Amino acid sequence: MAAVTNPIPTRQSLPEALPNGLGQNGGRIDLQHLGRLRPSPSSLPLEEMRRRLQEDGYLFVKGLIPREDVLDARENYFKAYADTSLLAPNTSPREGIFNPSSQADLHKGIGGQGLPADPKEANILIEAHKDPQYRAFVEHPVLTKFIRDLMSWKEHVILDRTMLRHNVPFGLGTGIHYDKLFLRGGSGFFLTAWVPIGDISINGGGLCYLANSVPLGEAIENDFTRRAAHMSPEERMSAFNANMMEGGMISPSPQEFALVHSQFGTHKWLVTDYEAGDVVFHHPYSIHASGRNEDTEGRIRLSTDLRFYDKSDEGIDKRWFTIWRPGDGL
Repeated sequence: MAAVTNPIPTRQSLPEALPNGLGQNGGRIDLQHLGRLRPSPSSLPLEEMRRRLQEDGYLFVKGLIPREDVLDARENYFKAYADTSLLAPNTSPREGIFNPSSQADLHKGIGGQGLPADPKEANILIEAHKDPQYRAFVEHPVLTKFIRDLMSWKEHVILDRTMLRHNVPFGLGTGIHYDKLFLRGGSGFFLTAWVPIGDISINGGGLCYLANSVPLGEAIENDFTRRAAHMSPEERMSAFNANMMEGGMISPSPQEFALVHSQFGTHKWLVTDYEAGDVVFHHPYSIHASGRNEDTEGRIRLSTDLRFYDKSDEGIDKRWFTIWRPGDGL
């Protein structure tokens, strides 16, 4: 088995790390509109963690989950693709290196993109969400204990519908959105945990966040609610209604979106290098998207999106109590 590549460097300045800015589905973000996510060590006092989540709309925790546990999950996922054209020949599934002789648009992920062109590969992606090892990973005891402590919840609920995504180099990423768009079926507060499953370089397709964007997300949702007054309850609940873009996204262009809404002071997109074990928690109205995967080593970006509620909350979006499947309408 090939050796795992070294962890990604995390001390480069933005001009050095992203000389041409950051790629996204809708174009490139210039350096002047980029900043860095604020990292929080896992040893930081909980009170300061809570303050940062409230202040920033996100909490980027370094090294929360044991690194080897994350890399084991990465290896378990990619080894299922051994007989497909996804991985580079003679490389380890733990590395997850994309096959340079293949084409990005044949290997779509999930989230408004469609399925991979190869039916076998599509089935692997679907079945991966049910895999017992993956289901155990998303309820990792370190992660779930941290969330209960952070939120002061006696018990938690993790929604069964998780989003296990891989994005190959130069393929489509995740468009601009806030999570409440897709969880309008409940009134309760939920916390998203975005877990990179492996190292993701700063230009490798990781999540980027629009700075201080929670008030803007709330304003967009309030405006939608006013304009949707004539819709049926089912239409208002859907992220794919007439007032939304295709795929439930809220803008095609990252730079234009930030500038149009500059009255909110949200003109910078925040980026970082992610290492296996890091987790980002974010508010339901925090606006985010993925960068374009332009990793120079050809690494496939693998991650999962998890949503947590307080178990005592009666406002849980019960539509998410089933495991993801294609065409589930969510």
